Amino acid sequence: QVHLVESGGGLVQAGGSLRLSCAASGRPIRPYVMGWFRQGPGKDREFVAAISSNAGNSLYEDSVKGRFTISRDDAKNTVYLQLNSLKFEDTAVYYCAATGNPAKNRWFFSYEYDYWGQGTQVTVSS
Repeated sequence: QVHLVESGGGLVQAGGSLRLSCAASGRPIRPYVMGWFRQGPGKDREFVAAISSNAGNSLYEDSVKGRFTISRDDAKNTVYLQLNSLKFEDTAVYYCAATGNPAKNRWFFSYEYDYWGQGTQVTVSS
């Protein structure tokens, strides 16, 4: 069992930055692909980014490419999501998740992920 806890969310003005963290416990995250999803008000949960178990590959949703960066520090059992140039439409609850599926074309799908955090709220004021 992997227990995930997100932190780092908050209120920020458009154009600002935040760094989200996802701290894992229970077992090492090293074997897992780690992902970030988000759910905005009245919207379905959507894929944001994912990073392979060896950090050699990453994947981003089109609207966040060039603005968000996912990274991982397996020594700290933690995954990060750097959010830059934030827009009002980035407002959402952001969730960290872990999957054992190494197939990159499956990373978009929330049902592929076995473990989830409780989420952290990001609010961008326009």
